[in-house]
Amino acid sequence: MNLRSLKVFALVMEEGTLARAATNMNLSQSAASRLLQLLEEEFAVRLFRRDNRRLIPTAEAERFYPEALRILSQIDGLPHFIQQIQSGAPEPFRIIAQTRLVNGLVIPAIALLRDTFVDQPIKLEIYPRRDLGRRMINDRYDVGITALPLPIDQPKPALLGSAPLKVAIAKDHPLSKRPVLRPEDVVDVPYVALDETTVIRRIADQKLEAAGTTLKVAHEVSSGSAAYRLVRRGLGFTFADPIALDPELEEEVRLVDWEPGMKIEIGYFIPNGDGRGEVSRAFVNALHTIYAQRCRKQTG
Repeated sequence: MNLRSLKVFALVMEEGTLARAATNMNLSQSAASRLLQLLEEEFAVRLFRRDNRRLIPTAEAERFYPEALRILSQIDGLPHFIQQIQSGAPEPFRIIAQTRLVNGLVIPAIALLRDTFVDQPIKLEIYPRRDLGRRMINDRYDVGITALPLPIDQPKPALLGSAPLKVAIAKDHPLSKRPVLRPEDVVDVPYVALDETTVIRRIADQKLEAAGTTLKVAHEVSSGSAAYRLVRRGLGFTFADPIALDPELEEEVRLVDWEPGMKIEIGYFIPNGDGRGEVSRAFVNALHTIYAQRCRKQTG
């Protein structure tokens, strides 16, 4: 297999055009096209349809893409692997996590893990949820943590918990004293919404639509962390779960129960069955411990 052909294919899938893939690899467009043709000829498969100079992936290309990423990621990781062998350093325990879960869940769980595995090096990689699927396909991690669902078939997630979504509002706001809030209670309060690519926004929109109501968006952001900080400054309310709210904001932001009730599922992924064995099991136990503590703290 020609690895350059494989890389051209992966880049076309990612970039959407042959021209951008060629530029990325410092190739002429004709050279990139020839490499793509060689890959199709080698496996006797059509990977793209041509439509007004656009390349439209075929069903075969969509199925082949995850495997191509896996192969390329393994090749890219070889220099680091050889360097690690030569240095004699222990292999790091690799964690990939969704951005919104890092401060409240993942970092405290890492601290717990280090209490037992003092000499175990840790590598934490942080990604938006939309990028985690690709990273998990690559298998370059030991444990992955994210909100569910994630648009990949393998590995299968294990459920960490189903956390309630609540109204996050500044503690000095009069509504923060309420035991529960409903749509009619927040009509005059600016809604700081996460954008429509986020799972929380989709859950909220679907639940509100089912209840026959809507909320007018005053501000829109792409990350929960930004939303919570706007809330802290008194710019409105947002939706959050007890796990994602940054611990340093807990003294200034209160989570109030919301009706109609909403929940977000949080899960973890371990590739290759048992992952790193004892270390993986210890880290998963730490995740469960921190998850339970955070939920109790916000409901207590």
